[in-house]
Amino acid sequence: MDNELIGAGNDSIESKRRPYLGMTGTRLNIWVTVACTTAMTLFGYDQGVYGGIIVTPNFLDTMGNPNPALQGTIVSLYDIGCFLGAMSALLFGDKTGRKKAFLIGVIVMSVGSILQTCAYSVPQLIVARLITGLGNGVNTAVAPVWQSETSKASLRGRLVVLSMIMNIAGFSLSNWMTYGFSFLDGSITWRFPIAFQLVFSFILLSTAPWLPESPRWLLAHDHYREGLQVLAALEGNGATATDEVIVDHAEEILAAVRAEREKIPSWSNILHGRTGDTGMIQRLCLGVGTQWMQQLAGINVTSYYLPLVLQNSVGLSNNLSRLLAACNSVSYLIFSFAGLVLIERAGRRKMMMWGAAGQFICYAFVAALLSQTDDPVHGKSFGAGATTLFFLYYVIFGICWQGIPWLYPTEINSLSMRNKGAALGTASNWISNYMVVQITPIGIANLGWKFYLIWMSFNAIFVPLIWFVYPETANRHLEDIDKLYRDNSSMIFVYKNKEATQVERPQRFIDADRERLEVTRKLKL
Repeated sequence: MDNELIGAGNDSIESKRRPYLGMTGTRLNIWVTVACTTAMTLFGYDQGVYGGIIVTPNFLDTMGNPNPALQGTIVSLYDIGCFLGAMSALLFGDKTGRKKAFLIGVIVMSVGSILQTCAYSVPQLIVARLITGLGNGVNTAVAPVWQSETSKASLRGRLVVLSMIMNIAGFSLSNWMTYGFSFLDGSITWRFPIAFQLVFSFILLSTAPWLPESPRWLLAHDHYREGLQVLAALEGNGATATDEVIVDHAEEILAAVRAEREKIPSWSNILHGRTGDTGMIQRLCLGVGTQWMQQLAGINVTSYYLPLVLQNSVGLSNNLSRLLAACNSVSYLIFSFAGLVLIERAGRRKMMMWGAAGQFICYAFVAALLSQTDDPVHGKSFGAGATTLFFLYYVIFGICWQGIPWLYPTEINSLSMRNKGAALGTASNWISNYMVVQITPIGIANLGWKFYLIWMSFNAIFVPLIWFVYPETANRHLEDIDKLYRDNSSMIFVYKNKEATQVERPQRFIDADRERLEVTRKLKL
């Protein structure tokens, strides 16, 4: 047992103040979840709000009636801001800690929201969108890490998926907000929905400052006393910093930190593939890959532009397109709760494979049906069928793909690379998001139904890719993945490795925990 941990644990007994407003255990975990889920709700709201605004007459008139290419630029440059924010989290997030980086992101995003609300020209709006994206990029890179590092292994997957369900709730709220305000006249039809983002900022600035820092970050940066106190507070049930289970958990975290620090490479070594036996390159690529796959699965072809898609591809009216987009967001939200049940039972691999297969089928039928909408007799029926398949696509995506790409990078990467890996994964999401959002209006205008064959093809590729190379991370301690890669340093293909693919936690990791706890008890005696 570390002398530092013993001393830190004894010191913490003397501290009589009750941090975190006296909350511990489940209540404290709930409030950390409130902060992280609110950030993701804001992310979803901001992702969906321009889908309704971009077809609002007063907005288009104010901005000089931009053509499809400029519309794509206005909407997509937000994603460039998010990309830059995620990359900045990569540079400073590990130095400041998860909570401080999170608060910086909220403040920057709030400034951007105010500037968007006051915009009267395209250049002003673009600058405001970039600033908003900068803050949101930081939040989306940091929040999943903060959430996963303060959660119990048995709850981690569900809590991160819950955060992404709230992302869908924000998306749904923005759809109904813009639909409701479309019945009014004047600039309030789009300025109020943008300004509403500040409500979420107020909630975040009211909760995050008094919540705990990640115990894993604290221990990794030699803040032993505070790290033990946070672990005890999150455990609840009267746990103290000197309890065996708390000290053993801290030892497990520190052991993973030491193992990484002994062989942690510089960025130069990472870029040149000199990472020893940590599997760092493979793990970084896997985390980044989930985010690329989420975007190339085609979700933001419709998330940002569903009213536009229904108007231009299916041929529906402006009002009906808005209403159907809002209704779709509700079914998207309802079915996404199934992910809470399946995330630990089915595991990450099966969820991603099932989802990609279902999404492939949806886009195949969407393309086939839209190719017949010009039929003078049955064109409307084919359009209705395509709309139904868009709805079904959202159902499948909400269950299988909404949460996992945000969770997976925080699980697959080592402790020392977790913040960097999550930031790189998030940055990849945003740069791929930018690509998709930029080309969608142009693709719909020029390719018509053939545009959807692109996303059909990507989903078909993802099924075998996941089966071959993606290890399971469900029901593992975050340190279990470190052990797996230390024991299989050259592992790329995982489909033949039972420990890497089974949903249940491998027995040898359970046995190792028992042995370590027994050693701790003997040393204490």
